Amino acid sequence: MRDKIVIVGGGFAGLKLARKLSGKQSQKVMLIDKANHHMFQPLFYQVASGRIEPSNISFPFRKIFQRSPNVQFRLSEVKSILPEENRILTSDGSFTYDKLIIATGCKTNFFGNSKMENLAYGMKNTQEAISIRNHVLMTFEKLIIEKSKSNPGNWNIVIVGSGPTGVEMAGAFAEMKKDILPRDYPHMSFDKLRIILVSATDKPLKVMSDEAQNKSEEYLKQLGVEFLGEEMVTDYDGETVFLKSGKDIPSKNVIWAAGVTGNIIEGLSPEHVMRNRYIVDRYNTIKGFDNIYAVGDIAYMETPKYPQGHPQVANVAITQAITLAHNLLSKSEKNWKEYEYQDKGSMATIGKHRAVVDLPKWKFQGFLAWYFWMFLHLMLILTVRNKLAIFLNWMWS
Repeated sequence: MRDKIVIVGGGFAGLKLARKLSGKQSQKVMLIDKANHHMFQPLFYQVASGRIEPSNISFPFRKIFQRSPNVQFRLSEVKSILPEENRILTSDGSFTYDKLIIATGCKTNFFGNSKMENLAYGMKNTQEAISIRNHVLMTFEKLIIEKSKSNPGNWNIVIVGSGPTGVEMAGAFAEMKKDILPRDYPHMSFDKLRIILVSATDKPLKVMSDEAQNKSEEYLKQLGVEFLGEEMVTDYDGETVFLKSGKDIPSKNVIWAAGVTGNIIEGLSPEHVMRNRYIVDRYNTIKGFDNIYAVGDIAYMETPKYPQGHPQVANVAITQAITLAHNLLSKSEKNWKEYEYQDKGSMATIGKHRAVVDLPKWKFQGFLAWYFWMFLHLMLILTVRNKLAIFLNWMWS
């Protein structure tokens, strides 16, 4: 009898796991997600800044698995887990499982600030990226109509958080101000338009090397981005951003990129959760269960190399899914592999021809780093058609 494996979430981890199990007739797989497509999150900032179309980084699950007879997709949202019954409750009914894999990933962390959550823009799914694009483009339309009489908040785009997402977003909007807006609005001056990056740390990209931090700050300044280091946002009322230093910034365009938190599903007790992530062993099994697993951003695994858990990045999600797929397909648990993350490096791009790359044995920046970043992201895109569309779009730009 085939095992019924239910995978909740179609991000990098869930999709990779389902694809690895595809075609394996010993496994009956059901992938459940509240969106009908996989989203390539590293390029959300390009959707938000109008550089590429959402369709180029969105991949329908039914299309992906149309030739996988053992994989089914269900468009639904999982509400709770009933582990004692091996069953999950969703917005469209309940499903039983033999093995359950939770790959729900993360959402934007507003750190309990409900006003910020309601008024600022996060960027963790396609719709949020589209909302940012539409809102900012409408702001530019207001500026062309109202000109110097426009509300001061329309002239300021504030990005909170200086990790890769915040830095890449700031660079994209700065290039838009410099290269695109003067062509689209030839009779309008955008000299007053400010791109402001607010960071709790003294340098951008604090998780990367000193060389990457210094170079990224230099690139941001070259592009005209105002970097506010060692500063924190304390409140936002839709009109004004209030800072811990006592300063304030008028803005109707606030993008929150200051952190993420796990998408926890009801049903498992708090003892199974650490820092809003499920506690798992080296086989990604959730503590206290033998048939419930967590992979990717939602999994908290302590290892000698990572005693505080692994970084919440795509490569961890993908490699955990590959290891778990190997284990699930093994005929004996004696052949199971323990997971350990091999850090292959990190990178970020700050506008055209400007990027920083940290590899384990080599760090480089600039033109070469930008091409390296571009090539790697193209290779990670799922389909040849989408690779070609994005490549041509970048080359044309």
